[in-house]
Amino acid sequence: MAPTHVLRCCQRGLAWIPVIFIALVVCWSYYAYVVELCLLTITNTGEKIIYLVVFHLSFIMFVWSYWKTIFTRPANPSKEFCLPKAEKEQYEKEQRPETQHEILRRVASSLPLYTRTGAGAIRYCDRCQVIKPDRCHHCSACDMCVLKMDHHCPWVNNCVGFSNYKFFILFLTYSLIYCLFIAASVLQYFIKFWTSDQTVSHAKFHVLFLFFVAAMFCISILSLFTYHLWLVGKNRSTIEAFRAPVFRNGPDKNGFSLGFSKNIAQVFGDQKKYWLLPIFTSQGDGFSFPTRLVTIDPEQQHTECLQPEVLDKGAVDGCVEQTSLTSESQNRLLANDYHSEEVHKEIDVLKSDESEAVTISIESES
Repeated sequence: MAPTHVLRCCQRGLAWIPVIFIALVVCWSYYAYVVELCLLTITNTGEKIIYLVVFHLSFIMFVWSYWKTIFTRPANPSKEFCLPKAEKEQYEKEQRPETQHEILRRVASSLPLYTRTGAGAIRYCDRCQVIKPDRCHHCSACDMCVLKMDHHCPWVNNCVGFSNYKFFILFLTYSLIYCLFIAASVLQYFIKFWTSDQTVSHAKFHVLFLFFVAAMFCISILSLFTYHLWLVGKNRSTIEAFRAPVFRNGPDKNGFSLGFSKNIAQVFGDQKKYWLLPIFTSQGDGFSFPTRLVTIDPEQQHTECLQPEVLDKGAVDGCVEQTSLTSESQNRLLANDYHSEEVHKEIDVLKSDESEAVTISIESES
């Protein structure tokens, strides 16, 4: 037990090396730009002030978003996704997989779940002993299930998921702006020092090296930044981009896509004034997500055919009310305006024509 604990502590300590490396590079870049370039190299006062103001704005936003990405704890499944004590004991004692799946299916019937395993079973984490919510995955590095997990990033020593995905996108944005601004503003002095025959000085060394480092990080960050912007526009995580989520009707890589503008709002929220700030504004709770699917799940539907002779006005009104409530619940989960309009049209037809045979589909989550 002791060697395992020591090994785990060593792994956690070593995991901070990439973060410390980035912190040291950022601290050096601050010194090289502010002191060696702006204070000791640039002689024009106006140029010096403009460079310092823009640099510090990008520096503050970059450090702020990086800090939030690192120290925001990944969100985990709530207690309602844990098996009750009786079912948990029964699940652990049971040896037959089909019986275990039946136990999980019975417990999950009251949970807002739409995704399944590749075999169609309920997604369950034996390590954390919880039923996985939609888009939730287990991170072996963090040893926990993470809501809407995107990936584990060694450069922030943290899992990127529902709680900090916006911060991660802003971190990429401001780090790219930071590197672009440094490279662009240093370029003329880089060319001057590179072509001059002056002896090597501290300022010359820092300016030359600063341009190379900024350009190198800019190229590497740009590819990652554009890829994650594409993921945001599609409302996919990195995991879902490589392995499409499996719904009850089969895999669908665009199952959570609601359209470009709604996909953006899922990550950045409804209030645009907060989009560029590392403040949590993402929509939802991380446990359930709206989908574009409009087909009724065969496991959750119950169809009743009412004949004209037994369909009185009271029955019609009662069924209409129940159907309306069910439709509202489904629309809230699916967030599909078109489906909502079709449901209300069916209700209007049902109220206006009581003499025809009516088929009402009721979705039940119980």
